[in-house]
Parts: sequence; C-alpha cells; structure tokens
Amino acid sequence: MTKPAALIVIDVQNGFRSPKMPASNNPACEDNVRMLLNHWRANGWPIVLVKHSSKNPASVLAPGQDGFDLQTGIDGAHDLLVIKSVHSSFYGEPSLQEWLEAAGISKVVICGIQTNMCCETTARMAGNLGYEVDFVLDATRTFDVVLADGTLVTADELSRATAANLDGEFAKVVTTAQAITG
Repeated sequence: MTKPAALIVIDVQNGFRSPKMPASNNPACEDNVRMLLNHWRANGWPIVLVKHSSKNPASVLAPGQDGFDLQTGIDGAHDLLVIKSVHSSFYGEPSLQEWLEAAGISKVVICGIQTNMCCETTARMAGNLGYEVDFVLDATRTFDVVLADGTLVTADELSRATAANLDGEFAKVVTTAQAITG
C-alpha cells in the first residue's frame, strides 16, 4: 500500500501579516492552506509544519514574539514541526528528509509563504531528492519586490515565474481543489 503524501505547510506565521511587509498577492492563501490542513487532518494523513526562525532580532519572524507563531488554524495537530533559519525546509531541525524516509513517504504536497522563496526552494530540493512533489500554487503567496534599480516586480509576477520554474521539472503545479481530490 502506498503511503499518503505528506502535506508540508511552510512559514504560515503571524509575522507575514505584519503591516511592515510589502504588498502581497493571493489573499485566499491562508484559507486554502486551512482547507488542505482540514482535509489532511480528517484523513489522518501526515502533516509537517515549518516555521522560519530569523536570526535577525528585528525580523517579524524572530523567535520570542507573536510574529514567530503560526497563524490561527495552522497551529493544530501535526506529525512533525521543523524549525529552519534558511529557505529550504530540508535544512531545518529535526531533519525533514530523515523523517520522510523513516515514514516511507515518497510524495509531498507543498503550500505556504513565500511562494518564490521558501516554498519554491523546498519544492526544488524535494524534486532533486527524488520525491514526487505537488506544489499548491493557490495555497501560497508572496510579496512585491523592488529591485536595486528601482524596478517593481509584483507578487503576481513572482508567483507566475515560480509556477513556470517548477511545473514539469521539479513539481506538478496544482490547485487546492486538485490537491484535495487527488
């Protein structure tokens, strides 16, 4: 019997709701993540929650403050909690890869914040490590970026670029509805 996919929920923390953050896309992200979590929890399937622990004490994601905490509805039952201080969830503690291997899990479903940063990096690594990866684009969001030359790259542009980068190479890009219906 094939093990169900592990849902990996990346960095859905209060800090990303801070007014200090730039403009964001996909306001439905967190609701879609909660739908995925509810579905996984109702089926008793494996859930990995990931938190970013910034080494910068001024960051909205620094430990010891509200911004470090998971958002309401994300903070429920789970099988593994990974704390990381870099972009990839595979470089956190405890080891995501060791846990997946020990559990015999070969497929992961990725969602969370930020689409083009920690979510994309984790998906690329998972693909490179040989996992089957579904990337739930409408259950991710990111933020506008202003380049050094002053050019604005919108969150929507970054999200589309991530989908183009991942789909068919590192992952299959899917919607929340597709992830739930399998």
